[in-house]
Amino acid sequence: MLHRIARASTRHPLTVIGLWLLFLLLGFGLGTGVFARLSDSVPDVPGTESDRASEYLDGIDPAGESITAVVAGTAVSDTALRTQVETAVTDLRDIANIAAVPDPYTTQGLLAEDGQALVIPVTLKGGLDDDAEEQVLDAAGDRIHQIRAPDVHVSGGPLLGQQLGERAQEDVARAEIISLPVVLVLLLLIFGGFRAAGLPLVVAVSGVAGAFLALFGFSQFTDISVYAIQVTTMLGLGLAVDYALLMVVRFREERRGTDDVVEAVHRTVAGAGRTVLFSGLTVAVSLTGLLVFPSIFLRSMGFAVAAVVVIDMLAALTLLPALLTRFGGRIAPAKDRAADEEGRVFARLARFATGRPVVVTVTSVAALLVLALPATGMKINIGDAQQLPTSTEARQLDDTIEAHFPPGTGVSKVTVVLKPGTGTATAERIKALSPGTGSRELPGGTTVLSMQPSGSADGKAATDLVQRVRDVRGDEPVQVTGVAARLVDFRAMLGDRAPWAAVTVLAGIFLLLFAFTGSVLIPLRTIFTTLLSLGAALGVVVWVFQDGHLASALGSQELGALSLTAPPLIIAIAFGLAMDYELFILARMRETWLRTGDAQEAVVTGLRRSGRVVSCAALLLAVVFGAFMTGGFAPILQIGLGLTLAVLIDATLVRMLLVPATMALLGRRAWWAPARLRRAHDRFGLSEEAPAPVRPELTKQH
Repeated sequence: MLHRIARASTRHPLTVIGLWLLFLLLGFGLGTGVFARLSDSVPDVPGTESDRASEYLDGIDPAGESITAVVAGTAVSDTALRTQVETAVTDLRDIANIAAVPDPYTTQGLLAEDGQALVIPVTLKGGLDDDAEEQVLDAAGDRIHQIRAPDVHVSGGPLLGQQLGERAQEDVARAEIISLPVVLVLLLLIFGGFRAAGLPLVVAVSGVAGAFLALFGFSQFTDISVYAIQVTTMLGLGLAVDYALLMVVRFREERRGTDDVVEAVHRTVAGAGRTVLFSGLTVAVSLTGLLVFPSIFLRSMGFAVAAVVVIDMLAALTLLPALLTRFGGRIAPAKDRAADEEGRVFARLARFATGRPVVVTVTSVAALLVLALPATGMKINIGDAQQLPTSTEARQLDDTIEAHFPPGTGVSKVTVVLKPGTGTATAERIKALSPGTGSRELPGGTTVLSMQPSGSADGKAATDLVQRVRDVRGDEPVQVTGVAARLVDFRAMLGDRAPWAAVTVLAGIFLLLFAFTGSVLIPLRTIFTTLLSLGAALGVVVWVFQDGHLASALGSQELGALSLTAPPLIIAIAFGLAMDYELFILARMRETWLRTGDAQEAVVTGLRRSGRVVSCAALLLAVVFGAFMTGGFAPILQIGLGLTLAVLIDATLVRMLLVPATMALLGRRAWWAPARLRRAHDRFGLSEEAPAPVRPELTKQH
């Protein structure tokens, strides 16, 4: 298959380049339309109680979502300001599809006790389509911002989703502006020439275009989270650079043995292309675990990120060979070096680890377990505007309300739906759970209770209140929804489906690694070491953001919990990235093993020949992830830090020390497989061109 791909790309390079150019234009033209279609409804899980209750209310409640405005910075009793606010309230009530706007001067709780701020809630009518909702939001926001006061902020509800989408677009643009020049400089240092350095960037830009186009396509069928833009773009950019780096390095090596550029491209695709293919498939399989969850957010992220990985893989296997065919003759071959000169540092590391396998293994595992320890106390929540940078309007609104109003003001309430047939005694017991519970009647005999929790909307007090209501209701037709209820249901969903997701991913990874290596022990060792590095990265993220250590240095603060988006995405993506570097090293080890049959030499030579590529790839990927951490959005900071640490820990401690040490402990058994599986691999496995194997029959030993 790889030979056919290589021949097609080298025979028709201009056609391949033209098709990818068209794809690029579609990505940056049509694909960027996804920024207007982003959703912030991350915790919604179809079929859960909170989701069913929300849909029920949407069908019978004439009132829809609400946005909130705050006016502050001057005495609200000022006559001129009061006239402005009352006029604005009147104008807002006249806007089509606005259901209610209370007068803050006559409605209890909307004026701050210090007299320096007031709140204007605006409730939209229910059942609005996207266009009508966007029109009313724009009209309401414009009118409120006409109030002349030092601080006027509007956010909340669907308006928050719009603001997050705009912030996502700004963050992506900033990250690209920062990362691409830095990556180019590093590539110039690695290759020493502009042509070789520029090719990975071309593939990387194609990966970004693919990210936009894939997300836009998925947005036609399902909600796309506001977080998807940053995550898919950072991963698409990073993996594209990784794959292109591997291919260009291999191409320069092949050029040392032939002046025929096309032949060098064929050899590159046959060798490094096989690694890229398996790496892409492995990362994609790692993300299939997200598809096990019924959450629209997790499923859409799984599909979108897997699609971007596949696009990067295809670009490296088709576009890059075509570019090398056209321009590779001007790329200098790799310098000839004596066998003992190439990768000396990595060879020394390999010999150090293989010479002391027990000590290195025990020490490395202990260090990783210490780093992973904070992850045992990990908590997740939905989060609020405090996760946003202070420059955003939503954060400014939240900070202003917190500064002038009592705790809990503006916090989303726990909504209890008492359907017809609910007993009076049950209703009273539920009301008694929270003082000051509000009540309103809806058509058809349904009663809606609004219960104000203490603390944040998704804090322990709020989630405990949800559980108490569900315990008290018994078999009565009562449902609970709201932010806290959605968090409770999301956590339950994670607990129920996480084991199945783990089994799906681990089984898929095992099969792919077996297909790549022909061994049953190497996949098991790889999964073990990868889980250790993943746990270490997640532990540091908990220590920083949940516990607050060094969070201020990253532009955040102690949050008390991680965003519920971060752990599943860090786990899924980091697991795949770790497999990426494992395959880079295993490919070289396997080549040596097939050629010599010497397990010790395979480890040393494999690390000698792949160590530089893995280190450079990890550095470039860390630069990309680091650039996305400049936006200050806490969930992206958490994901970015987690992935950066996972890559760096994996490319250093794990791949340079723990992998050779554990391979030395396994010895020749590392490449063992039962005879039947060995025959199946030899018959059906995707093999690269290699010398005839000199492989001892390890199956006879077992």
